[in-house]
Amino acid sequence: MNDAQFLAWLQNPSATRMVLIEAQVNVAGVEVTRFISSWPYVTGPADTPPGTEYLPLATGGLAFTEQVSLSGEAGLSGGDIELDNADGALDGWLTDVWRNRPIKAWSGDPAWPRSDFRLVFDGIVADIGSSARESINLSLRDKLQRLDTPIAETKLGGTSPNKDATLPIPFGECHNVTPLLTNPVTLEYGFLGAVESSFEVRTNGKPIAVALNDQAGRFNLTTDPFSTTITASVQGDKGGGYAPRIAPLVQRIATAYGKASDRFTLADLDLVNLAAFDAAHQQLVGLYVADRTNQAQAIQQLAASVGAQAVMSRTGQLRLVQIALPAAGVPVEIGPEHMRLDSLRPVQRLPVVAAVKIGFDRNWTVQTNLTTSIPPAHADLYATEWLTETAVDEAVRTRYRLTDDPPQIDTCLKTNADAQAEAARRLALNKVQRTIYEFDGEPEMMMLELGQPVVLRDDRFGLQDGMPGVVVLLSHQWLAGRVTVGVLV
Repeated sequence: MNDAQFLAWLQNPSATRMVLIEAQVNVAGVEVTRFISSWPYVTGPADTPPGTEYLPLATGGLAFTEQVSLSGEAGLSGGDIELDNADGALDGWLTDVWRNRPIKAWSGDPAWPRSDFRLVFDGIVADIGSSARESINLSLRDKLQRLDTPIAETKLGGTSPNKDATLPIPFGECHNVTPLLTNPVTLEYGFLGAVESSFEVRTNGKPIAVALNDQAGRFNLTTDPFSTTITASVQGDKGGGYAPRIAPLVQRIATAYGKASDRFTLADLDLVNLAAFDAAHQQLVGLYVADRTNQAQAIQQLAASVGAQAVMSRTGQLRLVQIALPAAGVPVEIGPEHMRLDSLRPVQRLPVVAAVKIGFDRNWTVQTNLTTSIPPAHADLYATEWLTETAVDEAVRTRYRLTDDPPQIDTCLKTNADAQAEAARRLALNKVQRTIYEFDGEPEMMMLELGQPVVLRDDRFGLQDGMPGVVVLLSHQWLAGRVTVGVLV
């Protein structure tokens, strides 16, 4: 079934809608799959899997809300499935282990073959519970939950004083980091895995000679520093090729780090989206991980550097979405004919800003009062954690009576030019009044995606001629065939 046919079915008011759910669960130590539906359904002999009965237990829910954070903070989308337990037959399910198990849901018609059902959710079960005596509820989360684990916990090992220390990981280009002393006898320092290049090794801010072994992610001092602070700048994480940009690093962190059983594969990534994002965002970035930073946090830090966010598509693929107006791509026209009657309403007015301050090129080891023979200007730089760029619109500041000294937005950006461009971009986006509108959409609106460009039109709120917008919220109810859409205009 192609997209046009599925859309026509969504738009058919007489269509019978149902969902098929396949959830993995651990029962007495054994991983099994439970087949659940909202309507009696048995797969045919030519279906995959053949002759499988789906238990008609889903009575409500399959409601799932996806949202792009406008504050730049990482977040997980969530939802719920309600199962009928009026007779208590499912009481035993409460003792099974559902947490962090995969779950998928498909939408379709009871008359369709299994292959025509459309995947509408691919995520994980957060847990099982009961909201009432007669029901059981499965709490849902998107697959980013799988990345809520430390990027790496590899200890140095051996017998040195740092044997229990975690090896640090540089992603992209990182300035003035503190490497781990890996061998005090040979004065060896380093990182986890191969790096592209270690350079500008310094003792208390003063450059010193070293013997490099970038393939091992190590270097050795040629003279004893006598317990002073050793720092270095490094182009890191060479695995898969050195690519110090946001999209390649996001892919690398999601697929090569964290718990091996929870890592993403290429099938979990929207490779077309990541390639397009990379083509549009070639900024040099750097992120140094020397603690228990988890994968999702690191990915979000990188994406937020250009006002983007990592989100999961409803079919379970990681995408990078930048909040921009106009948004990239061909916009979808949305008018009153696509909304339930009089459902459009403004739900949030975003604050206008007159200035944006971007922090960039982080100094990962702040060193004050350096006494070595380095120029005072260099000493000042090593005492400063962030370089900054600020963009100001004086007319907006005067009109709205705002400050021209805004809170600093820290990023992983490396260059002055990129920081200037990002400050200007964010200022242009936010120096005018922005509003989030929500509406209850007709069934065809269920096909929208987060970050999708739209033109929103209505006979209210100054939208008569249509205004460019971007989708920032989708709250689906697949059993009811309804969706609430949030659009930033």
